[in-house]
Order: sequence, then structure tokens, then C-alpha cells
Amino acid sequence: MAEQYTARTVEESLLPHLDAAYNLARWLIRNPTDAEDVVQEACLRALRFFDGFRGGDSRAWLLKIVRNTCYSWVKKNRPTELSDEFDETVHSGESKREDAEAKLVSQAERECVRAALGTLPIAFREILVLREVEELSYKEISDVTGVRMGTVMSSLSRARQRLREQLRAPAGQGV
Repeated sequence: MAEQYTARTVEESLLPHLDAAYNLARWLIRNPTDAEDVVQEACLRALRFFDGFRGGDSRAWLLKIVRNTCYSWVKKNRPTELSDEFDETVHSGESKREDAEAKLVSQAERECVRAALGTLPIAFREILVLREVEELSYKEISDVTGVRMGTVMSSLSRARQRLREQLRAPAGQGV
């Protein structure tokens, strides 16, 4: 028997994850306005196919739709981005210091990481954003991207390595 979904069910399943959806789209698309449009399109798709949602992790389900919508948008508008080679990086721990100077340094470091992340190929940005920013598990990333967990782990490792190389490169020089 088909379950009836109410507006409340849809709202409870999707609305809590709109920030994560926008964040993923913004990193993949690299333009806030286009990312908003992509998330809107993804939400329309999610609503259209909500009766096919079988329960479970609605965040991963929505992010998968956002991801697919982003890739469709990139394929149409920036096809050369999809041909970039995929690579990886391992993060180093960041100490938490409380003084004003340390906070400024920490903010500068975050800006450097954001800038470096923005220069990576789309596949690297995607895997790093899903794991490090959205804190998805390897299983959730596997569900979102449609690749095996082992591939997720190796891809994440290559993405981290590439980010590390980008951060070590002299300013203005990409790897």
C-alpha cells in the first residue's frame, strides 16, 4: 500500500537540510546565485519525486539530488570542469588558541583553505565538502555519490592530498 505524504512530511524531511544543500551547491557551482538556482531546481525535483523516497536518511537523499542537479548544470554550463583530474589530501590538526592574534591567524588560515578548496576540480571539492564541511559518513557519501565506500575513502585521500599541495603552493600558483 502506497504511503501518503503530507506537506508536513515533506517539510520535515527536506527543510532541515536546505542549508547543507545550498552549501554543497555553492562549493560545486562556485557562484552563489547559480547555486541558489540549482538548489531550487533540486528541491523541485525532490518534491516531484518525493513519493519515490523510501524513508531513511532524507539528508543524503536530498544531497544526492542536489549533487546530480549540480553536475547537470556544470555539464551544460561549464563542461570543461568535468574533465579535471581527481587527486587527494590528508588534513593536519588545527590547535585552538584563545588570544586575539591566534583568532586572526586562524581566520586567515580558514580563508586560505577556502580559497585553495575553490581552486580544486569539482570532484575534489565535492568529496571534501561532503566529508569535512557537511560531516557526512563514508556510507552517506557513498549513497550521495553512488560510488562504493572504498572508492569514497581513496577519493577523499586524493582530494586531501591535492588540497594540501594547493595550500603549500606559492600564492598565485596552482598545482
